Amino acid sequence: MSHTINALKLTRRTQRKARTSGAVRGTSERPRLTVFRSVKNIYVQIIDDEAGKTLASASSVDAAKGDLKHGGNVNAATAIGKAIAAKAAEKGISLVAFDRNGYRYHGRVKALADAAREAGLKF
Repeated sequence: MSHTINALKLTRRTQRKARTSGAVRGTSERPRLTVFRSVKNIYVQIIDDEAGKTLASASSVDAAKGDLKHGGNVNAATAIGKAIAAKAAEKGISLVAFDRNGYRYHGRVKALADAAREAGLKF
């Protein structure tokens, strides 16, 4: 039974993602900042959809080697938001299109976005 519920949740997220896929596109001037969250970790990438390249990425898996104990909480999301903003600044990226990837703008996703904004990214 739980397998069916998990499949239903994935289907709902996939449907939400499909509705916004045409609206949120990354260009060379304004790449897409996309978020993926799992139960244990959070991942973020800056993608240029026109060139089909990932320009920068950060995840709680990489940061777990440092001072993060658990990658699936708001503190980890805040740290990853700051990390991706720093990597974007190194590459000269200041303006991005935020793609929450079908997730609600709430909790970890909101914490990541707020931290990235505070660290200098504009979206």
